[in-house]
Amino acid sequence: MTKKNRLWTTLEERLAAGKALREKTPRGSHAKWKPAPGRPDPVELMRKTDHGRVAEMLPIRHARMRQSPFAFYRGTAALMALDLSTTPRTGLHVQACGDCHVANFGGYGSPERKLVFDINDFDETLHAPWEWDVKRLAASIVLAGRELSCGNRACDDSVLSAVAAYRRHMHEYAKMPALDAWYSQLEAKLLVENAKSSESRKDWERLEKDAYEQTSEHIFPRLTKVEYGVPKIIDRPPLVYHPREMARIGKHVREMFERYRHTLPEEKRVILDRYKIADIARKIVGVGSVGTRCDVALLMAGPKDPLLLQCKEARASVLEPYAGKSRYENQGERVVTGQRMLQTASDVFLGWTRDDAGHDYYFRQLRDMRMKIDIAAMSRREFFEYVELCGWALARAHARTGDPAQIAGYLGTSGRFDDALAKFAAAYAEQTERDYALFVRAVRAKKLSARATTA
Repeated sequence: MTKKNRLWTTLEERLAAGKALREKTPRGSHAKWKPAPGRPDPVELMRKTDHGRVAEMLPIRHARMRQSPFAFYRGTAALMALDLSTTPRTGLHVQACGDCHVANFGGYGSPERKLVFDINDFDETLHAPWEWDVKRLAASIVLAGRELSCGNRACDDSVLSAVAAYRRHMHEYAKMPALDAWYSQLEAKLLVENAKSSESRKDWERLEKDAYEQTSEHIFPRLTKVEYGVPKIIDRPPLVYHPREMARIGKHVREMFERYRHTLPEEKRVILDRYKIADIARKIVGVGSVGTRCDVALLMAGPKDPLLLQCKEARASVLEPYAGKSRYENQGERVVTGQRMLQTASDVFLGWTRDDAGHDYYFRQLRDMRMKIDIAAMSRREFFEYVELCGWALARAHARTGDPAQIAGYLGTSGRFDDALAKFAAAYAEQTERDYALFVRAVRAKKLSARATTA
């Protein structure tokens, strides 16, 4: 049988094909960062990304971004998407996270009630170059490391550790049968098992224990109160609150809920139909999403049988102008499908919907066994251990939707690519700090309004 007529290519051939890509895109070329000619003013670009968001929430978004260069970075995925589009690439694509920074990883509960470690934000997911996720992760490691007062050497070492983990594990996934790579998972207990000190081991064990108490049953008493015999979500303005026009919003969410219900497989609708909506409140979410429409629905199947769902607006991915339009008409479906592709095990209640105004949304459970990882509270050793696992998790996600052998062949077994990414990350972190200074200046000049919150 000739090579042309074969059903598949061998591992060696795919590795070689990946290696051949170095001729067009040398691994060392990824070290370079230089703003493209005509790069837009970051503040003006941010104004454009603010368009369409809820205006009253924008001061909160700006205040959160003002906290540090890393916080600013988290809110400017659109700016980096533009910048990444001008950097070298191999032409190999995966289902990209799109906003792959160190605060977008963590632990959550699988349907089997295991605590797994994975990417946990998919608002920007799209079929795109694999390098973009790795570079965004690498730059975020430097910015987060500087926030922890790590020196340049420690930041470089952290990037090298994360990228080397990505490279090593990509080689492992390349050698696996396709289904084994798909079914592979990282349990959060790896943070405990890989801890380098007794102190960090205790910290990871505490976080793991706390995560098992982040379920609807456990958080229900903390988030709700009973009024006239009916459970209600407690107001904590401006982060969680019932707007004045709550009756209209409630009707709006209930209508969307019925449409969302039909995007679930029938076996999931069977269990969802046991629950009835008891209350709905508006919620402000993470830095990058502040200003997008988000509500929390409290559903009850009995007096002590709650389910908390989050309904979150889905806008077009920031990668779309540079990687191509999504194949999905509904942006909520894009997010849900991307999450299912990338995660080891996704929320059983993931689904999407659209309102009468044409806004797309997706539904998911709220805080289901969420492992609360606070990067600002980490020791340097814990940060180093954490980012290494992030690199591994990203490799596993990319291996599910791309060709791990070609990516592994391109990366090779040396640290050439790792070194290039460490240089890129340091240079782009400095770019972010310059952009952040312009942003702070705009806030001080009252060109952008900012209002701090208690959380």
